[in-house]
Amino acid sequence: MPSKSSNRSLSLHAAKATKQDEFYTQLSDIEKEMVHYQTHFRNKTVLCNCDDPRVSNFFKYFINNFTKLGLKKLITTCYKNQQADLFSQNDCERGIYFEYSGEQAKSAPP
Repeated sequence: MPSKSSNRSLSLHAAKATKQDEFYTQLSDIEKEMVHYQTHFRNKTVLCNCDDPRVSNFFKYFINNFTKLGLKKLITTCYKNQQADLFSQNDCERGIYFEYSGEQAKSAPP
């Protein structure tokens, strides 16, 4: 069975061959690393910029652990739609802004 690093290397080579250069950190990797920093987030605002929240695993981690981390606010911004689905044309020129403070989310109009 190939090691984890060789699996990643194979993925990188396959992506290079198909000219697919979008890589996202795995949610499981984020969860493993963030265990060491949880106390540092209490009553803080986290800004996830330049990544569409619909595909960002960092955003998913912070929104799913908002209460556990004791965050004050979560803000995400993105210049252009990067929606990862079969139907997206990735042609939205408007940016995305999303703000969450534990109760009601604030979003910029589409």
